Amino acid sequence: MASRFGSRLRPQERAERGAPAGHPPLPAPDWPPGPDGAPPAASNVPSAPERVDRLFVQVFALVGEAIAGATHALLAGDREAAKELVNRDELVDALTREIAQLAQGEILEGTADEEERRELLAVLRMLPDLERNGDLAGHIARRAARGLGMEMSARSRGLVERMGEVATTIWSCTADAFAERSVSGCSQVDDLDDELDELHVTLTAELVAGTMPLPVAIELAMVARFYERFGDHAVNLARRMAALVTGGPEPGTSGAD
Repeated sequence: MASRFGSRLRPQERAERGAPAGHPPLPAPDWPPGPDGAPPAASNVPSAPERVDRLFVQVFALVGEAIAGATHALLAGDREAAKELVNRDELVDALTREIAQLAQGEILEGTADEEERRELLAVLRMLPDLERNGDLAGHIARRAARGLGMEMSARSRGLVERMGEVATTIWSCTADAFAERSVSGCSQVDDLDDELDELHVTLTAELVAGTMPLPVAIELAMVARFYERFGDHAVNLARRMAALVTGGPEPGTSGAD
């Protein structure tokens, strides 16, 4: 099924739409102004479904930046970067609320056709997984802000580094699946999630071995769980995307965090 939403953003374009440093406000509309900076004519303003789509892709980019940044801050001991990422999570929350309001308003009172309403409903069902992954990246950033990375063993650092790489890759694959309305990427997302599960088990075994103080091991066990859940939510999103494209049944979720 070809999407009738607005034009899709490629990965590089998504990265360019990331939020600025600090505690940024909601982004300005991304359609061009009219002559002399005046508001655009009504015919040039994107429809509600197009605006939902663009905001959704933007949140995908922000969450991807957050998981990569949180991993780096944890391993590098960069507390300031970690605090900045924690603050930025509020932008993700605000944008997901805006998406939900736009989608619900268009479904109830807008002019979207049947296919667009179906996509809007799918977006509403995807929002909890998207927002939750922003929270998980924020949880890792909070541990980084407390200096957990400096107390980790060498082996646990290597495992966390790999978990961060896999989480970043799985998110990129999931974002591409949404932007391109593609089903083919779902199998890769499943494979990457399996690797995250295996890394979770391996890191847990390292913690049980007692190579680190108990408080550090407890906090690191939580971090490992956050990465593992991040993969589960990515799988949920990819499967919902596949169901939208193929017209198949909605998948179940992997459970609460």
